Amino acid sequence: MTPAVFVSHGMPAIVVQPGATHHFFRGLGQTFDRPEAVICVSAHWEAVRPMLTTAITPETIHDFSGPPILFEKHYPASGDPDLAHDALQLLIHAGIDAGSDPSRGFDHGVWVPLMLMYPEADIPVVQLSVQTELDPQHHLSVGRALQPLRERGVLILGSGGATHNLAEIHQYNLQSPPPEYVIAFDTWLEEAITQGREDALRNYKEEGPFASRNHPYPAEHFLPLFVAFGAAGPGARGRLIHKAFMYGVLSMATYIWD
Repeated sequence: MTPAVFVSHGMPAIVVQPGATHHFFRGLGQTFDRPEAVICVSAHWEAVRPMLTTAITPETIHDFSGPPILFEKHYPASGDPDLAHDALQLLIHAGIDAGSDPSRGFDHGVWVPLMLMYPEADIPVVQLSVQTELDPQHHLSVGRALQPLRERGVLILGSGGATHNLAEIHQYNLQSPPPEYVIAFDTWLEEAITQGREDALRNYKEEGPFASRNHPYPAEHFLPLFVAFGAAGPGARGRLIHKAFMYGVLSMATYIWD
């Protein structure tokens, strides 16, 4: 069965900026069997209900500011309307109101990790939105509804950030060590995931140390984790396969459920 994975994608510059996470992403695609397709839920597409891309040739969206070289990057992976349709039916069958978007392209939450994982761009990709006004349980349910797709070789990829407080990022440089409040939440998260503590994760705002500081409202970078966790099945135990930090406040942790 193809795994479910959660990656912390960091800044877009990671695609051209050598470092620990850049090199990790370069090898990540070789650590498990090549998927038939990818459904990637990205922190950078917020919608009131789960939406799936149905474009055959999705555009590369440059939804950021940064060095000009990043705007020259394009990820020409094809879409997969049939897979999007099947995923939509699974969500509807699970009682989840969902829809599709024929014009949406791939934002950097999708193409930054995939450009490094699968640089040939020869695996079809469907993007899935997050719902920032809905809770972790909703996103767990979305992932759980999509779980059968893993048996068909579909990689369920959540792309966000294990910690993500951009309001404080200006206090740090690229190599700054993480402050204590980031370490505390990152450590708690690792323990909760590796022990399969679904209730704790669902209630992370109350149980996770400094949760609101690490993930200020709307916590869009944390929600993809719940989709990946949900796709792993109830109480599944994940594994930490990459640990690093950028700009102090960005944990670059990656988890896999296989």
